[in-house]
Amino acid sequence: MEYNTDRTQLIMPEYGRNIQQLVEHCKTLPTKEERNEMALAIVEFMGQRNPHLRDEENYKHKLWDHLFILADYDLDVDSPYTIVTKEELAEKPRRMDYPSFDNDYKFYGKSILQLIEMAIKLNEGDEKDALIQVIANNMKKSYNVYNKEHVSDDVIFRHLKDLSDNQLDLTGLDSLDKSKIYYTSNRNQNNNRNQNNRNQNNNNNKRKNNFQNHKNKRR
Repeated sequence: MEYNTDRTQLIMPEYGRNIQQLVEHCKTLPTKEERNEMALAIVEFMGQRNPHLRDEENYKHKLWDHLFILADYDLDVDSPYTIVTKEELAEKPRRMDYPSFDNDYKFYGKSILQLIEMAIKLNEGDEKDALIQVIANNMKKSYNVYNKEHVSDDVIFRHLKDLSDNQLDLTGLDSLDKSKIYYTSNRNQNNNRNQNNRNQNNNNNKRKNNFQNHKNKRR
């Protein structure tokens, strides 16, 4: 009996030993035409054995790349795609630049800064006022989560003014509780909560009536 420990190590175990052996046999064929024909058949077989790859973009290109990896880049066939070299495959991707902040308000995140820039560019009006109030409410949530403590609205207003270079100012507002966004949101939540309570009470009354009717019938 032949054990796996006695066999050559699989380069890509997910394809199995049969495909690895087919690739090794393809390398031994005497003519390039024969190798091209067999390489195409192997790629098709690889796609059938791994149908999940079909959901990926350019999956055919990936299969051909895998074919050359299985052959240890020692396969003389015509590929329909540019062949990736072993050096290119081993090359590490460029390290992504981590976003940096030049202020003391890192806990607000980059998305808040982008929203502030968007609000600055908007013309004066209800849309701009609504966006500013949305930004302030999200800043308050981010502050509370990051610092794990309650923050007063005037602190948020001051931070918003600093981050916008004094272009967005909510200091004339007493509190976020009185902003249109907060009031509308909470009013909708209260309406939904009241409606749910009414529905629950109606269901309870129906169950009580059904139970009482059932008792009356039994009598």
